[in-house]
Amino acid sequence: MTATQSISLVGGEGDELLMQRYASGDIQAFDTLYRRHKGGLYRYFLRQIGDSQLAEDLYQETWGRVIKAAPAYEISAKFTTWLYRIAHNLLIDHVRAVKPLNEADTLDEEGMALTDSMTPVRSHEHDLKVQALKHCVGLLPQVQKEAFLLSSEMGFTALMISEIASVSLEATKSRIRYAYQSLKTCVAKRLGEDSDER
Repeated sequence: MTATQSISLVGGEGDELLMQRYASGDIQAFDTLYRRHKGGLYRYFLRQIGDSQLAEDLYQETWGRVIKAAPAYEISAKFTTWLYRIAHNLLIDHVRAVKPLNEADTLDEEGMALTDSMTPVRSHEHDLKVQALKHCVGLLPQVQKEAFLLSSEMGFTALMISEIASVSLEATKSRIRYAYQSLKTCVAKRLGEDSDER
């Protein structure tokens, strides 16, 4: 088995091979790639900019660039890394063009649904933590926010994130570490302020 064949064969044909098939004119290969990555890619934008319409625009532009780049596509990195590098560059372009961003609502409650067993008090505490985390993520510098979201939300490794952002592995690890430290301090402070007000 070649290195190309060994890439991501678990759960079906690898993304890289699908992209090569699409580059050769196989539209169904693109459809498969799109279905696999549409949810995560859209959340990537939405959770960083908090604007669903703008997230949709950047999401569509990313796929547009994938289509344009298809004829020249070569397997030099994981498809996911390549895809998110395109998304990262679009986001950076947007951040540079529109400053400051309105980052008030960078996270939604998806994946944070309350269980039926939660008491009203625990439910309220949960809501406070969610709101505190939203607020604090919005305060992170853009590079830390991206590294944090790719790590915690998408489950990407530090190496993948470093390739997406075109920075060193050490710089990426630092961004993730500082993001977690800042969030821990900020959330604790915000929850402390909330309890002081009661």
